[in-house]
Amino acid sequence: MKFSELTGINQSLFGEYTWIVEIIIIIIIAGFLNWMLKRYHHKIILKLKKTKIIWDDAFLDAVEKPLSVLIWITALTFSLNIVGEYNNLNILGVVSSLYKIGVLIIICWFLIRFITYFEKNIISVKQTIGEEIDRTTVDAIAKLLRISVIIIGFLIALQSLGYSISGVLAFGGVGGIAVGFAARDLLANFFGGLMIYMDRPFSVGDWIRSPDKEIEGTVEKIGWRSTTIMTFDKRPLYVPNSVFNNVSVENP
Repeated sequence: MKFSELTGINQSLFGEYTWIVEIIIIIIIAGFLNWMLKRYHHKIILKLKKTKIIWDDAFLDAVEKPLSVLIWITALTFSLNIVGEYNNLNILGVVSSLYKIGVLIIICWFLIRFITYFEKNIISVKQTIGEEIDRTTVDAIAKLLRISVIIIGFLIALQSLGYSISGVLAFGGVGGIAVGFAARDLLANFFGGLMIYMDRPFSVGDWIRSPDKEIEGTVEKIGWRSTTIMTFDKRPLYVPNSVFNNVSVENP
């Protein structure tokens, strides 16, 4: 069914320009929905900030931009379908596939934003009420969740495009060997960061020093590639995580 039949547009009135009118109507509807989203989202957020529940704030903070993009992508998809119908272009299959991929990317984007905002809210609430919180563990769990979302989203995208996930995983096993040799340092830093999270020789906020290296200061951030240490002269020191596998570390 064409969009003109859904809206009741008289094709004889606009003639060959009916499809242009339909696209204009779609853009107006999308703009109105996006305006409504921004208008009421701010009001709802202000009310939810007053509650003690932290996940609802994170959900609404995370959903605004992805939902706005989803509105415009849906409008663009409808518009392209209209162009294809009126101009006898066989683009419906391509547009449908691209729309599915776009929606999947938006969902992954929303989940990553939700995890990030939820992490920040947990730390903020615990600090406000004076409770101790293990920021290192929270940061590690959040990073693992974000990586999981990206990997699962990538595999689902390949599956929706017609590729066999089992074939991709088998190819990845062979290709992983070549990648491992090409990115030895990167993998060493990654597993070094993983060992820091597991063994917990230090956490964010700890003062550490190494007698083997000129490393001394307060741990600011533990990333997957490097650890940021703020020295006593207020200069950030970025240490690759693989270094901590080979040096002694004092943690007073």
